[in-house]
Amino acid sequence: MFQELNEKLATVVRKLRGHGKLNEKNIADTLREVRRILLEADVNYKVAKQFIAEVQKRAVGSEVLKSITPGQQVVKIISDELTRLMGEREAPLQFSSSTPAVIMLVGLQGSGKTTLAGKLGYLLKRRGRQPLLVAADVHRPAAVQQLQIVGRDAGVGTFAETVDNPATICRHAVKNARENMLDTLIVDTAGRLHIDDEMMRELENIKETLNPSEILFVADGMTGQDAVTTAVSFAERIDFHGVVLTKMDGDARGGAALSIRAVTGKPIKFLSIGEKLDQLEAFHPDRMASRILGMGDVVSLVERAQEAVDIEQAAKLEQKLRRQEFTLIDFMEQLQQIKKMGPLQDLLSMVPGLPNKTLKNIQVDDRAFIKIEAIINSMTLEERRRPQIINGSRRKRIARGSGSVVQDVNRLLNQYEMMRKMIKSMSRGTGRRQGLPFGLKN
Repeated sequence: MFQELNEKLATVVRKLRGHGKLNEKNIADTLREVRRILLEADVNYKVAKQFIAEVQKRAVGSEVLKSITPGQQVVKIISDELTRLMGEREAPLQFSSSTPAVIMLVGLQGSGKTTLAGKLGYLLKRRGRQPLLVAADVHRPAAVQQLQIVGRDAGVGTFAETVDNPATICRHAVKNARENMLDTLIVDTAGRLHIDDEMMRELENIKETLNPSEILFVADGMTGQDAVTTAVSFAERIDFHGVVLTKMDGDARGGAALSIRAVTGKPIKFLSIGEKLDQLEAFHPDRMASRILGMGDVVSLVERAQEAVDIEQAAKLEQKLRRQEFTLIDFMEQLQQIKKMGPLQDLLSMVPGLPNKTLKNIQVDDRAFIKIEAIINSMTLEERRRPQIINGSRRKRIARGSGSVVQDVNRLLNQYEMMRKMIKSMSRGTGRRQGLPFGLKN
């Protein structure tokens, strides 16, 4: 996410921190470079210009130039202004007091509304709400069937009718939700390949019918300035409440995220960071500014860990570690919990102090987890409990059974042994870093 923008701005940040003294000229040179980077990332020209002007106004003040660490001060100013540009603070979903609360999704065709409906349903269900997906797209072939599949995968019901009027479908959905004690409607509306009056009138009718507590504009994060231009048109006609940027796990340059809040005045509420149902992330401007500048995001990393870690399993593991009884069964359980936290490259980007150059040199292969699971699943229960009994013939059998080669089995056992020794030494208070985990290679 924002890899190119992150790389370039992180380089500028490192140079700034290295300056013993700053003056107006080298600050101006630095900001000229930042402006170029922002424009290359497809940030709106006026937004980039205003951003640089605000940073420069604060950076040339006497309290910065005469401070002991002027470079650090300017980096702090850039971080603050990036945060302000993207909205300053998180904008959570708002729910009306009347039941059901309605979340209406709008945007162009292909922006990811239907998939987002499933992700929101999955998220809200985990938070204790009772959502219902509403198929209000009567134009796109198989739109209803796609939403039903997404809803089934998310464990959320879908309301659909074979009528041509989306407003009528929505009215009936409200009645259905009340009858079934459901408290939230997530309405998947129709989009077009481009903005037209017919689509806007249809959305206006749905809005008037439902009076939604949230209207979310869904924008493809990879389209850059096109997403911002489209957002302005939707804001003028529909007056949505917030933005969701999708496909942020792709080659998104970051221009939409940095521009859309400033241009529309509407907050970014979520980022969709992958295809899986749980890959929807609340947008925190301060955390995102920190990640863009290469300073990590510990809070988000901890939150992901808290969601992924089974407390009961963790307590059992702690007891085993105290007794130094770490087996391959425990090893695989830990890997499965790491998998729940998301792609490894994304997790590494949240680690503060890890240079971008290091990240580029580390090859992250998430498929390594699949291979590890296949190898361990090909072992007998006794072999998983007592890996030391795995001799040459057993290794050949395990390799055949898992579709791998003996070298893969050896590598896994070596990694396990390294981790076991590290845990043993840590329990004695002599733990030290002993290389990278399986799946990461220098």
